[in-house]
Amino acid sequence: MPVTEEHRWPCAQCGADLRFTPGQTELTCDHCGFVQAIPAASAPKKTRALGEIPLERGLDDDLPEAAQEDVRSTSCPSCGAVVEFKGAAHATECPFCATPVVIDTGSHRRLKPQALVPFVLKEEEARDRLTAWLGSLWFAPNRLLEFTRKGRALNGIYVPYWTFDADTDSRYRGQRGDYYYETRTVTVTVNGKRQQRQEQVRHTRWSSASGRVSRRFDDVLVMASTGVPQHLGNALSNWDLAGLAPYSPDYLAGFQAEGYTLALADGHDRARDHMERVIDGDVRQDIGGDEQRVDSIDTDWQDETFKHILLPVWMAAYKYGGKSYQFLVNGQTGEVRGERPWSVWKITFAVLAVLVVAGVAFYLNEQGVFDGR
Repeated sequence: MPVTEEHRWPCAQCGADLRFTPGQTELTCDHCGFVQAIPAASAPKKTRALGEIPLERGLDDDLPEAAQEDVRSTSCPSCGAVVEFKGAAHATECPFCATPVVIDTGSHRRLKPQALVPFVLKEEEARDRLTAWLGSLWFAPNRLLEFTRKGRALNGIYVPYWTFDADTDSRYRGQRGDYYYETRTVTVTVNGKRQQRQEQVRHTRWSSASGRVSRRFDDVLVMASTGVPQHLGNALSNWDLAGLAPYSPDYLAGFQAEGYTLALADGHDRARDHMERVIDGDVRQDIGGDEQRVDSIDTDWQDETFKHILLPVWMAAYKYGGKSYQFLVNGQTGEVRGERPWSVWKITFAVLAVLVVAGVAFYLNEQGVFDGR
């Protein structure tokens, strides 16, 4: 079995563990305050280019040893998330669903990330964003706000994504529909009398259409996590991938990283589905008219490449009424997404209040208060 590479970040002054500082390019010791720069972050830009990997080589598992690494990880028995750990870090509960977990002792061979977006928001900033978002929710349980106000720790975790690039050239055949109108006379009944009126009737004139559209797709994102609910992870959409930095384990100091659970081939299928929908839109725009019918699209795919990247997310899991709810804060932009519980008591009191107000209004109306009796 290959030897697992251990990453530790001891402080040069006191030996305590260093932690990556969000928004910076340095590691900080929480014990003595010592600061250490991240070498990869200070390298000249021309040496920090992000390499794309030919898709065919990835799908054929034809990648060099340098593109892979051995990692320690644990699978959550509840949500199935695979969380990777660096150095001596251990977990007591799953950051995705708050289920207690125990770290596996074995290692797993995985594709190494090519790049990541480092955390920009500190934990307290992420908590402020989450608290503001929760405060805007109607009928949320009071305990939900207390959950963040009491300083409940958020989990900083790097979530795995695939990115895909492709040059496409598509030939299509279809039909273009243009509206035109004809005037016709109809008989209608108005106040018991039959009348004749004229109305405009819309028709569609169809004509054959064919042509060619081309598009360059760059960094189509596909979340490779099963620990994060798809509807929440995909809703975090405003990533600025210009902030990608070449992967360095230093950025993971003090954080967790989830291992990808969506295989490259499955991620590529999802990316293709997205690209094909975009191409369909391009075809319809090229056909023009008021309506379009697309009979066939034949796409030539060239220069397909991919990257495995990590994106930063602050995460909290909250249990209410026997169910687990998850909240995500984009560690780069502060965008918040989450599943919200509903307070049955607040909804009940609100309904009762409405009924009371309606009852009082009905009583006063019956007593003639509103009509001056």
